[in-house]
Amino acid sequence: MNKKRIIAARQSGRIALIEASIPEVKAGSVRVRVHNSLVSPGSEVGGWRNLHSQRPSDRSEAHPFGYANAGIVEEVGDGVSRFQAGDRIACMGGSYALHSNYAVVPHNLCVALPDNVTFAQGAYGHLAATAVHVYRRGQSGFGEFAAVVGLGVLGQLCAMVHQIAGSLIIGWDTIPFRTETARGWGIDAVAIPNQEDEVALTRNFTNQQGLDTAVIAFGGDANLAVQQLQKCFKSSPDGHLMGRLMVPGGAYFDFPRTITNMDICRVGRTGFGYHDEEWEFGTDYPSVAMRWTTQTNLKLCMRLISEGKFNVDAITTHTIPLEDVESRMAEVIQEPDKMLGIVFEMSDW
Repeated sequence: MNKKRIIAARQSGRIALIEASIPEVKAGSVRVRVHNSLVSPGSEVGGWRNLHSQRPSDRSEAHPFGYANAGIVEEVGDGVSRFQAGDRIACMGGSYALHSNYAVVPHNLCVALPDNVTFAQGAYGHLAATAVHVYRRGQSGFGEFAAVVGLGVLGQLCAMVHQIAGSLIIGWDTIPFRTETARGWGIDAVAIPNQEDEVALTRNFTNQQGLDTAVIAFGGDANLAVQQLQKCFKSSPDGHLMGRLMVPGGAYFDFPRTITNMDICRVGRTGFGYHDEEWEFGTDYPSVAMRWTTQTNLKLCMRLISEGKFNVDAITTHTIPLEDVESRMAEVIQEPDKMLGIVFEMSDW
């Protein structure tokens, strides 16, 4: 086998199935026969629907995409001692963990799958680790009040992490399907801003104390969300807003003067190490100096999935076999309000 099948996207948003050579396994990497990969509607499918309708036929070059998959190790490169052929692993990383039936991935961007974790569940590793990193950067405390605005895949996972860690969490989203999904896995409370008074609901949820933390988990213009969140945060006796606002994605907003003693934090990646090639392909950081890296966050996520605390099955809305991906994705993107986690299944197993 010297060719792999890759799911790729054209400029119009149309999905195509293409072939390419399987990269050689170089030092510090592993070759994986992929079983499942995860699509995030927010970062990968966003905007495709409009493009698709504007350009129903498209012969433009198709570009591979994806950053999260899981499968079985077929070969390991020089210097890799953590894995051997036959191991079940979860993988992550842009340009590495593509939507394809074979992938070559740096070994430090891979972790072993617990026996009771499926490949489809393991494919959530990248976004789950991002949610964990958001929580760590936000320094939320046990029993604190938190809001997640935007209940896409990342938002759902951020809400789960906060709840696992003991925060009391309310989720906001204008799409009822997403709030109902969150209710299904047991979020503490939800609000639908275009149908309900999210400020009143949130103030009541916090017993009028106000939010300690909020996460803006969607991309694009977030000015209205920030304006509404300001009314929900806790404030000091002299009227200064306090708390932490976490922004893990492509959201943007004007910096309001009324945000005074609040901490605003951009959050990127999945933890330390990601995009450091010397770390990805080489030696891990000493745990005594760097306890939470991308790899240790991934390991924690696999454990939480294994123990049933991270309910990723609850947010999986579509499972699409490789041979059906072109036709099925053309259908799926026509109803963006009904999709969350989309899992591709490599069918040549």
